[in-house]
Amino acid sequence: MCRWFAYISPQEPCLISDVLIDPANAISKQCSEHYLPQLLPHGEELNLDDSNDALMKMRNSLLNMDGLGVAWYTNAAASYVKGVEGQRPALYKSQSPPISDFNFRNLCSNTETQCLFAHIRATSGSVVTQVNSHPFVFGRHVFMHNGVISNFSNIRRDLTDLLSFDAYCNVLGSTDSEHAAALYITNLTNHGTKDTWEKEYPITEMLSAMNNMIVQVMELQRKQLGDKAAPNSLNFCATDGHKMVATRFRNHETQQPPSLYWSEFAGRTLNQKFPGNPDGVDLVNEAATKGTDEQIGKHTIIASEPTTHDEGEWHLINANCALTVDENGTEKEVPVQYDPKFNAVDPNFP
Repeated sequence: MCRWFAYISPQEPCLISDVLIDPANAISKQCSEHYLPQLLPHGEELNLDDSNDALMKMRNSLLNMDGLGVAWYTNAAASYVKGVEGQRPALYKSQSPPISDFNFRNLCSNTETQCLFAHIRATSGSVVTQVNSHPFVFGRHVFMHNGVISNFSNIRRDLTDLLSFDAYCNVLGSTDSEHAAALYITNLTNHGTKDTWEKEYPITEMLSAMNNMIVQVMELQRKQLGDKAAPNSLNFCATDGHKMVATRFRNHETQQPPSLYWSEFAGRTLNQKFPGNPDGVDLVNEAATKGTDEQIGKHTIIASEPTTHDEGEWHLINANCALTVDENGTEKEVPVQYDPKFNAVDPNFP
């Protein structure tokens, strides 16, 4: 399975290398190494060999080396371009593994942002090319996915019929994930043209657009395949630079969705200005310039895996739930609303 990492704060920027490169379990290291507290027995989070969960072992045995993408929000365009206001996403994609991508490492070490998406890809069948790497950008909105829309080729044509014209035209690759992103932006803007992608929408509407997209996918699968439809893994995340919504979802009665965690504390440990070390509570950060009594700004991290090794800093998002982060940085976890009739049987892991 893929891995992704998201950071958002109404006031506290992060240095991208602090969160994506430097920690021992940064996303740039998750191409082959994994840390899954609360999903594997304590003390065995780094070792999948003895796991009794065949689906979890399969997901986490794949190498996430099929593409890299980073989107970060910046005010640069607003300072120069007439008619542009506020933060807009900048985008970098590569087919190189992140740990050996010179351009990626240099970009991260010299860029700060208050909203960041990062993604490393393990393809579910579509071609390895930059346009198929996440995240996907629609105006001021950015979207990424870990998981798979099952039987996508069976529903792809019907799904495109649900898209607005401009959203359809903005799909540059062939992945299930980018089509899901296009359906999300279609829902969010009520089939609006691309100028509506520059607007912000309430967090309740972002959540509704995401939830509706998940249900639409399952409805198409049921229509085309009936009881032969396989379950989906839909760990989605979308942002407009000020708000964020993420889902941890699998339409199966007992199987866990792919891992997804969130933290309101880890950003301090990851920020080299502050005391603390992401690789262990007993390690010292010699580069810290802030005191232990100084506070960091409100922030939220949502990630496929924790990037600090203090389990107390992280919460596992419950299965089939969404996490929303509003413009003030307030987090809320709510169930994804769907009819249990859409739960499917997994032919590979019955």
